[in-house]
Amino acid sequence: MNIVLTGSLGNISKPLTIALIAEGHSVTVISSKADKQKEIESIGAKAAIGSLEDINFLTTAFAGADAVYCMIPFNFMEEDQAAYFKRIETNYVQAIRQNGIEKVVFLTGWAADTSDSLLLNQLSDRTVTELRPGFFYTNFYNDIQTIKEHDALMSGYGGDDKIAFVSPNDIAGVAFEELTAPFQGKKVRYVASEELSCDEAAKILGEAIGKPDLKWIALPEEQLLNGLIQSGFPQQLAHDFVRMQAETHSGKTFENYLKNRPELGKTKLKAFAEEFAKAYNEQ
Repeated sequence: MNIVLTGSLGNISKPLTIALIAEGHSVTVISSKADKQKEIESIGAKAAIGSLEDINFLTTAFAGADAVYCMIPFNFMEEDQAAYFKRIETNYVQAIRQNGIEKVVFLTGWAADTSDSLLLNQLSDRTVTELRPGFFYTNFYNDIQTIKEHDALMSGYGGDDKIAFVSPNDIAGVAFEELTAPFQGKKVRYVASEELSCDEAAKILGEAIGKPDLKWIALPEEQLLNGLIQSGFPQQLAHDFVRMQAETHSGKTFENYLKNRPELGKTKLKAFAEEFAKAYNEQ
């Protein structure tokens, strides 16, 4: 198959690219960074360098594809995330339709609205799988400085709040299945590797870095909002973040996940914690 992947050589797209090429598929990787071209080509894929905002580029990049993997890179500079997501999704729909692509795998998140995405709604005549992964293990890398400064993890949720955590490698495995399996129709598939409370996750990470009493503190909404704004988040984006984290803290996100509970992936947090400890000790 000819398969086009977005996401450059990120935590999901890189292992997905390697797995697809190993099975004999022709893979094109879209990246906005020209300096990624050599690395993309070094693992046997074709590189398409350009912006997802450029519909002409995207339509050309999708030409000849049997299947596409679509994700929307987070952009901290976008004040209105909903409008940004809709803009990119609209480009995807147009490029998919113009090229007659029959199979689409679209990455969102476990806190996505329960209603169908624009891609699911607009591509009702195509095979579309929406992947909704939980909290990425790799997000913990962003917390290293907080742990060093405060001996704790901090967010809008914490303590006994339950989270579906996931390894990007397990997401790549599920994306591989959905891109290559003979499924037809539309579906939403949640992806998770392990279900833990925030404090259980903190303990696993803490033991790996020599802080077995590490806690995960749930911050008051106002404190979280002020912290995000002070760190440079646009006002609307900061409010959106606080709202989403409040839904996780209330248990709403996990309750919805349980209604769609997937078979858990093989990569547990304890295995990731070893890699986390290496990064922690290097900073």
